[in-house]
Amino acid sequence: MPTFDLYANDPGASHWQVPASGEARFSWEYDDGRDRLLALYQKGKDKQWDGLKRIDWDLEVDPHDPLGTPEEAMTLYGTPYWDRMTDRDKGELRRHFASWQFSQFLHGEQGAMVCAARIVESAPDLDAKFYSATQTMDEARHAEIYGRFLHEKIGLLYPINDNLRSLLGDTLRDSRWDMPYLGMQVLIEGLALAAFGMIRDTTTKPLPRQILAYVMQDEARHVAFGRMALRDYYRQLTDAELREREEFVVEGCYLMRDRLRGVEVLENFGIPRAEAEQLSERSEFLQLFRRLLFSRIVPCVKDIGLWGRRLQQAYVDMGVLELGDSDLDLLMAQDEEIAEKLDAERFAAEEKERVAEVQEAIEAGRRAED
Repeated sequence: MPTFDLYANDPGASHWQVPASGEARFSWEYDDGRDRLLALYQKGKDKQWDGLKRIDWDLEVDPHDPLGTPEEAMTLYGTPYWDRMTDRDKGELRRHFASWQFSQFLHGEQGAMVCAARIVESAPDLDAKFYSATQTMDEARHAEIYGRFLHEKIGLLYPINDNLRSLLGDTLRDSRWDMPYLGMQVLIEGLALAAFGMIRDTTTKPLPRQILAYVMQDEARHVAFGRMALRDYYRQLTDAELREREEFVVEGCYLMRDRLRGVEVLENFGIPRAEAEQLSERSEFLQLFRRLLFSRIVPCVKDIGLWGRRLQQAYVDMGVLELGDSDLDLLMAQDEEIAEKLDAERFAAEEKERVAEVQEAIEAGRRAED
Protein backbone atom coordinates (compact mmCIF):
# COMPACT_ATOMS: atom_id res chain seq x y z
CA MET A 1 0.00 0.00 0.00
CA PRO A 2 1.41 3.45 -0.89
CA THR A 3 2.75 5.35 2.13
CA PHE A 4 0.49 8.34 1.45
CA ASP A 5 -2.53 6.11 2.09
CA LEU A 6 -1.22 5.36 5.62
CA TYR A 7 -0.54 8.88 6.89
CA ALA A 8 -2.66 9.95 9.86
CA ASN A 9 -2.33 13.59 8.76
CA ASP A 10 -1.77 15.15 5.35
CA PRO A 11 2.03 15.30 4.81
CA GLY A 12 1.72 17.89 2.06
CA ALA A 13 3.79 17.62 -1.10
CA SER A 14 5.41 14.27 -1.82
CA HIS A 15 8.89 15.82 -1.91
CA TRP A 16 10.67 18.38 0.25
CA GLN A 17 13.34 20.28 -1.66
CA VAL A 18 16.01 21.99 0.42
CA PRO A 19 18.29 24.37 -1.51
CA ALA A 20 21.88 23.17 -1.25
CA SER A 21 24.79 25.47 -0.50
CA GLY A 22 28.47 25.01 0.10
CA GLU A 23 31.18 23.37 -1.95
CA ALA A 24 31.99 19.85 -3.08
CA ARG A 25 35.58 19.11 -2.07
CA PHE A 26 37.98 16.63 -3.63
CA SER A 27 41.20 15.42 -2.03
CA TRP A 28 44.10 14.11 -4.10
CA GLU A 29 45.90 12.68 -1.04
CA TYR A 30 44.96 8.99 -1.03
CA ASP A 31 47.53 7.56 1.34
CA ASP A 32 47.19 9.64 4.46
CA GLY A 33 44.55 9.78 7.16
CA ARG A 34 43.86 9.71 10.86
CA ASP A 35 44.32 6.22 12.24
CA ARG A 36 41.25 6.53 14.47
CA LEU A 37 38.96 7.47 11.59
CA LEU A 38 40.39 4.83 9.28
CA ALA A 39 39.88 2.22 12.01
CA LEU A 40 36.28 3.40 12.35
CA TYR A 41 35.89 3.15 8.57
CA GLN A 42 37.15 -0.45 8.69
CA LYS A 43 34.70 -1.21 11.48
CA GLY A 44 31.93 0.37 9.41
CA LYS A 45 32.74 -2.00 6.56
CA ASP A 46 32.99 -5.04 8.82
CA LYS A 47 29.70 -4.33 10.59
CA GLN A 48 27.42 -4.00 7.55
CA TRP A 49 24.32 -6.18 7.87
CA ASP A 50 21.11 -7.02 6.05
CA GLY A 51 17.89 -5.94 7.75
CA LEU A 52 15.92 -8.59 5.90
CA LYS A 53 18.06 -11.39 7.39
CA ARG A 54 19.25 -10.16 10.78
CA ILE A 55 15.81 -9.11 12.03
CA ASP A 56 13.11 -11.73 12.65
CA TRP A 57 10.23 -10.20 10.71
CA ASP A 58 8.03 -13.23 11.45
CA LEU A 59 7.58 -11.97 15.02
CA GLU A 60 4.01 -10.78 15.45
CA VAL A 61 3.18 -7.27 16.62
CA ASP A 62 -0.11 -6.12 18.11
CA PRO A 63 -0.64 -2.78 16.35
CA HIS A 64 -2.71 -1.58 19.31
CA ASP A 65 0.13 -2.30 21.75
CA PRO A 66 3.28 -2.45 19.61
CA LEU A 67 5.68 -1.47 22.40
CA GLY A 68 4.00 -2.76 25.56
CA THR A 69 3.58 0.81 26.78
CA PRO A 70 2.28 0.96 30.37
CA GLU A 71 -0.72 3.16 31.10
CA GLU A 72 1.31 5.48 33.32
CA ALA A 73 3.48 6.44 30.34
CA MET A 74 0.56 7.68 28.27
CA THR A 75 0.21 11.45 28.14
CA LEU A 76 -3.51 11.34 28.89
CA TYR A 77 -3.19 8.98 31.85
CA GLY A 78 -4.80 10.44 34.97
CA THR A 79 -6.88 12.97 33.03
CA PRO A 80 -10.64 13.02 32.40
CA TYR A 81 -9.90 12.16 28.77
CA TRP A 82 -8.32 8.88 29.84
CA ASP A 83 -11.18 8.05 32.20
CA ARG A 84 -13.69 8.41 29.37
CA MET A 85 -11.75 6.18 26.98
CA THR A 86 -12.76 2.60 26.22
CA ASP A 87 -10.13 -0.14 26.00
CA ARG A 88 -10.42 0.13 22.22
CA ASP A 89 -9.76 3.88 22.37
CA LYS A 90 -6.70 3.32 24.55
CA GLY A 91 -5.36 0.73 22.14
CA GLU A 92 -5.83 3.13 19.24
CA LEU A 93 -4.02 5.86 21.22
CA ARG A 94 -1.07 3.51 21.80
CA ARG A 95 -1.02 2.72 18.08
CA HIS A 96 -0.94 6.40 17.15
CA PHE A 97 1.79 7.28 19.66
CA ALA A 98 3.99 4.37 18.52
CA SER A 99 3.39 5.36 14.92
CA TRP A 100 4.27 8.98 15.68
CA GLN A 101 7.51 8.01 17.45
CA PHE A 102 8.70 5.57 14.80
CA SER A 103 7.65 7.91 11.99
CA GLN A 104 9.94 10.59 13.41
CA PHE A 105 12.69 7.96 13.63
CA LEU A 106 12.06 7.10 9.98
CA HIS A 107 12.15 10.71 8.80
CA GLY A 108 15.24 11.37 10.92
CA GLU A 109 17.04 8.40 9.36
CA GLN A 110 16.31 9.69 5.87
CA GLY A 111 17.67 13.06 7.01
CA ALA A 112 20.77 11.31 8.37
CA MET A 113 21.26 9.56 5.04
CA VAL A 114 21.12 12.87 3.17
CA CYS A 115 23.46 14.55 5.68
CA ALA A 116 25.95 11.69 5.50
CA ALA A 117 25.95 12.00 1.72
CA ARG A 118 26.52 15.73 2.11
CA ILE A 119 29.53 15.02 4.34
CA VAL A 120 30.96 12.73 1.63
CA GLU A 121 30.63 15.66 -0.74
CA SER A 122 31.86 18.50 1.45
CA ALA A 123 34.36 17.10 4.00
CA PRO A 124 37.91 18.15 3.09
CA ASP A 125 39.62 14.94 4.26
CA LEU A 126 39.43 11.61 2.48
CA ASP A 127 39.29 9.55 5.69
CA ALA A 128 36.09 11.40 6.64
CA LYS A 129 34.67 10.84 3.16
CA PHE A 130 35.40 7.11 3.41
CA TYR A 131 33.63 6.73 6.73
CA SER A 132 30.66 8.88 5.70
CA ALA A 133 30.14 6.62 2.70
CA THR A 134 29.63 3.65 5.04
CA GLN A 135 27.33 5.73 7.23
CA THR A 136 25.19 6.66 4.22
CA MET A 137 24.55 2.94 3.68
CA ASP A 138 23.80 2.46 7.39
CA GLU A 139 21.21 5.22 7.36
CA ALA A 140 19.58 3.82 4.22
CA ARG A 141 19.23 0.48 5.99
CA HIS A 142 17.72 2.13 9.07
CA ALA A 143 15.16 4.02 6.97
CA GLU A 144 14.29 0.78 5.19
CA ILE A 145 13.77 -1.03 8.50
CA TYR A 146 11.68 1.65 10.19
CA GLY A 147 9.61 2.03 7.03
CA ARG A 148 8.90 -1.69 6.92
CA PHE A 149 7.96 -1.79 10.60
CA LEU A 150 5.48 1.05 10.16
CA HIS A 151 3.98 -0.30 6.95
CA GLU A 152 3.71 -3.97 7.89
CA LYS A 153 3.33 -4.01 11.67
CA ILE A 154 1.52 -0.78 12.60
CA GLY A 155 -0.12 0.28 9.34
CA LEU A 156 0.00 3.99 10.17
CA LEU A 157 2.48 6.84 9.68
CA TYR A 158 2.78 10.48 10.74
CA PRO A 159 4.36 13.32 8.74
CA ILE A 160 7.68 14.80 9.84
CA ASN A 161 7.40 16.97 12.94
CA ASP A 162 7.80 20.72 12.27
CA ASN A 163 10.73 21.09 14.68
CA LEU A 164 12.64 18.16 13.18
CA ARG A 165 12.02 19.59 9.70
CA SER A 166 13.31 22.98 10.85
CA LEU A 167 16.54 21.60 12.30
CA LEU A 168 17.14 19.42 9.24
CA GLY A 169 16.59 22.38 6.97
CA ASP A 170 18.96 24.61 8.96
CA THR A 171 21.59 21.87 8.92
CA LEU A 172 21.41 21.25 5.19
CA ARG A 173 21.17 24.89 4.11
CA ASP A 174 24.31 25.95 5.99
CA SER A 175 27.30 26.28 3.67
CA ARG A 176 29.92 25.44 6.32
CA TRP A 177 31.13 21.88 5.82
CA ASP A 178 31.09 21.00 9.52
CA MET A 179 27.42 21.83 10.09
CA PRO A 180 26.01 18.48 8.83
CA TYR A 181 28.27 16.87 11.43
CA LEU A 182 27.06 19.16 14.18
CA GLY A 183 23.37 19.18 13.29
CA MET A 184 23.06 15.50 12.42
CA GLN A 185 25.84 13.56 14.16
CA VAL A 186 25.66 15.44 17.44
CA LEU A 187 22.12 16.82 17.82
CA ILE A 188 19.69 14.69 15.81
CA GLU A 189 21.61 11.41 16.10
CA GLY A 190 22.44 12.04 19.75
CA LEU A 191 18.83 12.66 20.67
CA ALA A 192 17.67 9.72 18.55
CA LEU A 193 20.13 7.42 20.30
CA ALA A 194 18.74 8.37 23.69
CA ALA A 195 15.14 7.89 22.49
CA PHE A 196 16.01 4.54 20.89
CA GLY A 197 17.71 3.43 24.10
CA MET A 198 14.82 4.34 26.36
CA ILE A 199 12.37 2.38 24.22
CA ARG A 200 14.81 -0.51 23.71
CA ASP A 201 15.29 -0.87 27.46
CA THR A 202 11.59 -0.62 28.39
CA THR A 203 9.69 -2.33 25.59
CA THR A 204 8.33 -5.81 26.31
CA LYS A 205 8.02 -6.63 22.61
CA PRO A 206 10.85 -8.56 20.89
CA LEU A 207 10.63 -7.13 17.35
CA PRO A 208 10.98 -3.40 18.20
CA ARG A 209 13.69 -4.33 20.71
CA GLN A 210 15.63 -6.11 17.96
CA ILE A 211 15.23 -3.21 15.55
CA LEU A 212 16.32 -0.57 18.04
CA ALA A 213 19.27 -2.58 19.39
CA TYR A 214 20.70 -3.23 15.94
CA VAL A 215 20.19 0.34 14.76
CA MET A 216 21.87 1.64 17.91
CA GLN A 217 24.90 -0.55 17.28
CA ASP A 218 25.45 1.39 14.05
CA GLU A 219 24.62 4.76 15.56
CA ALA A 220 27.28 4.32 18.25
CA ARG A 221 29.89 4.43 15.46
CA HIS A 222 28.27 7.46 13.84
CA VAL A 223 28.40 9.55 16.99
CA ALA A 224 32.02 8.47 17.55
CA PHE A 225 32.81 9.65 14.01
CA GLY A 226 31.24 13.06 14.61
CA ARG A 227 33.13 13.48 17.86
CA MET A 228 36.48 12.65 16.29
CA ALA A 229 36.07 14.87 13.25
CA LEU A 230 34.64 17.89 15.09
CA ARG A 231 37.01 17.71 18.06
CA ASP A 232 39.98 17.94 15.70
CA TYR A 233 38.46 20.76 13.65
CA TYR A 234 37.11 22.89 16.50
CA ARG A 235 40.55 23.15 18.08
CA GLN A 236 41.47 25.32 15.09
CA LEU A 237 38.54 27.75 15.31
CA THR A 238 38.49 31.23 16.82
CA ASP A 239 36.35 32.05 19.84
CA ALA A 240 33.90 33.88 17.57
CA GLU A 241 33.55 30.85 15.29
CA LEU A 242 32.99 28.57 18.28
CA ARG A 243 30.31 30.89 19.67
CA GLU A 244 28.46 30.75 16.33
CA ARG A 245 28.34 26.98 16.56
CA GLU A 246 27.27 27.09 20.19
CA GLU A 247 24.34 29.33 19.19
CA PHE A 248 23.36 26.71 16.61
CA VAL A 249 23.51 23.99 19.28
CA VAL A 250 21.39 26.02 21.72
CA GLU A 251 18.68 26.66 19.13
CA GLY A 252 18.83 23.05 17.97
CA CYS A 253 18.49 21.68 21.50
CA TYR A 254 15.39 23.77 22.16
CA LEU A 255 13.91 22.54 18.88
CA MET A 256 14.70 18.94 19.80
CA ARG A 257 13.25 19.31 23.29
CA ASP A 258 10.03 20.74 21.89
CA ARG A 259 9.89 18.14 19.13
CA LEU A 260 9.01 15.27 21.41
CA ARG A 261 5.58 16.21 22.65
CA GLY A 262 3.33 14.22 20.32
CA VAL A 263 0.83 17.06 20.19
CA GLU A 264 -0.23 15.96 16.70
CA VAL A 265 -1.47 12.67 18.14
CA LEU A 266 -3.58 14.34 20.82
CA GLU A 267 -5.09 16.68 18.24
CA ASN A 268 -6.21 13.65 16.25
CA PHE A 269 -8.10 12.52 19.34
CA GLY A 270 -10.07 15.75 19.50
CA ILE A 271 -7.96 17.69 22.00
CA PRO A 272 -7.34 21.37 21.11
CA ARG A 273 -3.69 22.16 20.39
CA ALA A 274 -3.18 24.57 23.29
CA GLU A 275 -4.57 22.05 25.76
CA ALA A 276 -2.58 19.22 24.15
CA GLU A 277 0.61 21.21 24.66
CA GLN A 278 -0.25 21.78 28.32
CA LEU A 279 -1.00 18.10 28.88
CA SER A 280 2.30 17.12 27.27
CA GLU A 281 4.19 19.67 29.36
CA ARG A 282 2.60 18.45 32.62
CA SER A 283 3.10 14.73 31.94
CA GLU A 284 5.60 13.46 34.51
CA PHE A 285 6.70 10.67 32.18
CA LEU A 286 7.34 13.06 29.30
CA GLN A 287 9.23 15.44 31.59
CA LEU A 288 11.59 12.60 32.53
CA PHE A 289 11.71 11.41 28.93
CA ARG A 290 12.69 14.84 27.60
CA ARG A 291 15.39 15.23 30.24
CA LEU A 292 16.94 11.83 29.56
CA LEU A 293 16.91 12.51 25.83
CA PHE A 294 19.90 14.79 26.34
CA SER A 295 22.02 12.07 27.97
CA ARG A 296 23.95 11.58 24.70
CA ILE A 297 23.99 15.17 23.40
CA VAL A 298 25.35 17.08 26.41
CA PRO A 299 28.54 15.02 27.00
CA CYS A 300 29.20 14.96 23.24
CA VAL A 301 28.90 18.75 22.93
CA LYS A 302 31.26 19.18 25.87
CA ASP A 303 33.70 16.63 24.42
CA ILE A 304 34.05 18.39 21.06
CA GLY A 305 34.88 21.70 22.73
CA LEU A 306 31.61 23.64 22.67
CA TRP A 307 31.10 24.60 26.31
CA GLY A 308 30.73 28.36 26.52
CA ARG A 309 28.69 30.27 29.10
CA ARG A 310 25.61 30.71 26.87
CA LEU A 311 25.47 26.99 26.10
CA GLN A 312 25.96 25.97 29.72
CA GLN A 313 23.19 28.35 30.82
CA ALA A 314 20.82 26.82 28.26
CA TYR A 315 21.53 23.39 29.72
CA VAL A 316 20.94 24.74 33.22
CA ASP A 317 17.54 26.04 32.05
CA MET A 318 16.74 22.61 30.62
CA GLY A 319 17.91 20.89 33.80
CA VAL A 320 20.50 18.76 31.98
CA LEU A 321 23.85 20.44 32.67
CA GLU A 322 25.10 17.63 34.93
CA LEU A 323 24.74 15.18 32.03
CA GLY A 324 27.92 16.71 30.62
CA ASP A 325 29.89 14.44 32.97
CA SER A 326 28.33 11.25 31.60
CA ASP A 327 30.69 8.58 30.24
CA LEU A 328 29.76 8.61 26.56
CA ASP A 329 32.24 5.87 25.64
CA LEU A 330 30.67 3.56 28.21
CA LEU A 331 27.18 4.22 26.86
CA MET A 332 28.34 3.44 23.31
CA ALA A 333 30.08 0.24 24.42
CA GLN A 334 26.88 -0.88 26.13
CA ASP A 335 24.91 -0.25 22.92
CA GLU A 336 27.20 -2.59 21.01
CA GLU A 337 27.15 -5.23 23.73
CA ILE A 338 23.34 -5.33 23.84
CA ALA A 339 23.14 -5.93 20.08
CA GLU A 340 25.78 -8.66 20.25
CA LYS A 341 23.96 -10.30 23.15
CA LEU A 342 20.70 -10.34 21.19
CA ASP A 343 22.51 -12.01 18.29
CA ALA A 344 24.01 -14.62 20.62
CA GLU A 345 20.63 -15.37 22.21
CA ARG A 346 18.96 -15.72 18.83
CA PHE A 347 21.69 -17.97 17.42
CA ALA A 348 21.58 -20.14 20.56
CA ALA A 349 17.80 -20.52 20.22
CA GLU A 350 18.11 -21.43 16.54
CA GLU A 351 20.84 -23.96 17.34
CA LYS A 352 18.66 -25.51 20.04
CA GLU A 353 15.81 -25.86 17.55
CA ARG A 354 18.12 -27.55 15.02
CA VAL A 355 19.42 -29.98 17.64
CA ALA A 356 15.84 -30.81 18.65
CA GLU A 357 14.88 -31.42 15.01
CA VAL A 358 17.84 -33.76 14.50
CA GLN A 359 17.02 -35.61 17.73
CA GLU A 360 13.39 -35.95 16.68
CA ALA A 361 14.45 -37.37 13.31
CA ILE A 362 16.74 -39.89 15.01
CA GLU A 363 13.95 -40.99 17.36
CA ALA A 364 11.53 -41.29 14.45
CA GLY A 365 14.07 -43.51 12.63
CA ARG A 366 14.44 -45.74 15.65
CA ARG A 367 10.68 -46.13 15.99
CA ALA A 368 10.42 -47.06 12.33
CA GLU A 369 13.08 -49.77 12.80
CA ASP A 370 11.20 -51.21 15.78
